[in-house]
Amino acid sequence: MAIEYLGLSSINGPLIALEGVQDAFYDEIVDFVVNGKEHKMGRIVEVYEDKAIIQVFEGTENMSLNNTHTRLTGHPMEIGLSEEMLGRTFNGIGEPIDDLGPITVEEVHDVNGLPLNPVRREYPRNYIRTGISAIDGLTTLIRGQKLPIFSGNGLPHDQLAAQIVKQASLGGSTNEDFAIVFAAMGVKHDVADFFRRTFEESGVANHVAMFLNLANDPVVERLITPKVALTAAEYLAFEKNMHILVILTDMTSFAEAMREVSSSKGEIPSRKGYPGYLYSELATLYERAGIVEGVNGSVTQLPILTMPNDDITHPIPDLTGYITEGQIVLDRNLHGQAIYPPISVLPSLSRLMKDGIGKGYTREDHQDLANQLFSAYAKVGEARNLASVIGEDELSPIDKKYLEFGKAFEERYIGQGPNENRTIEETLDLGWELLRILPKEELDRVDTKILDVYYKG
Repeated sequence: MAIEYLGLSSINGPLIALEGVQDAFYDEIVDFVVNGKEHKMGRIVEVYEDKAIIQVFEGTENMSLNNTHTRLTGHPMEIGLSEEMLGRTFNGIGEPIDDLGPITVEEVHDVNGLPLNPVRREYPRNYIRTGISAIDGLTTLIRGQKLPIFSGNGLPHDQLAAQIVKQASLGGSTNEDFAIVFAAMGVKHDVADFFRRTFEESGVANHVAMFLNLANDPVVERLITPKVALTAAEYLAFEKNMHILVILTDMTSFAEAMREVSSSKGEIPSRKGYPGYLYSELATLYERAGIVEGVNGSVTQLPILTMPNDDITHPIPDLTGYITEGQIVLDRNLHGQAIYPPISVLPSLSRLMKDGIGKGYTREDHQDLANQLFSAYAKVGEARNLASVIGEDELSPIDKKYLEFGKAFEERYIGQGPNENRTIEETLDLGWELLRILPKEELDRVDTKILDVYYKG
């Protein structure tokens, strides 16, 4: 039974204290009526005896201690779901904002998700093709994986996210259903318009469910947005047997919203002012990726975060790296050389890549080729360091070859147009074309049988 209360005990930023409450529970959703007409929603974030602390999603403007009617709903935050969500745009708490009316709800789910029995998880297999060589060839994204993109302020991660949405597919000639859930947190209006326009103009909008929390939207709403998006993804994957790619941008905005609310609650801060439960909150989101036994669908996550001051040891990328299965790192130096996408190959990795590539998945030479490209590009760095000391003219012939390879690799393999969508065969063939710059005897990471077939230099 829903219980109603008149008046509030105190207001502090987005938080409200209510005394004299009965049978309230953590994460319960609360309805407010302000001045008898304005409706707002909140959720209980703390309960102590007969006191409850409530986060207000829409902010506490116009609310006072005397003009607010509060009703405890008796259930946690829920969202109505159906396949009609694809092709639609929602705000951060799952309400349609595209003027196309409400969706026809088939099921209602708790946004916090259901605990997934680890025994029922299946090991991620198969790959998702992004059409971007530096990802597909060297840090392949596997279905059911969580693979974050570490970026920095001013780097083109928004453009990269939009390109992945436009180009992503299951690869090959499969007839399985594939869709994308895109959630943006704390983005500016021009960035939100860029995403909307890009998806519509490229014709992919009809298989994208988009959740937008704008920079001027309430901070508290930002904490719900990724949960709402992942709930929609889980429904489409596990109820409708679809393969879903979830793109979350920007996880730094999510973490900073958490820090702001934690500070309002008077909690003792941890590293860099973030709450001590930042790790568990991030893990709660990231671990909602995966494949469930007996279900044809999968949830794959590609969270994007901007590293403050390009510091990869900052708590947000640091904790993300502990939870996820690799990372794709964007590089400011490559961006300065007008190379797009500026993916820094050497610190990037995909820990599950080996199990979703090779014969039967991509091509039998994929793993050996990737190993050789990593090895050769590492030697490019050594040759460049040597050239900076003794001069390029004094280098040995083989070091000059590595410099030539490095330049071509960055411009042609890492670099590609923002609308260039490469097949996996094109990516692999280009890798071999670049390796032919080097003498055959330098390619010591490739099986001789594969080398005989693909190295025709």
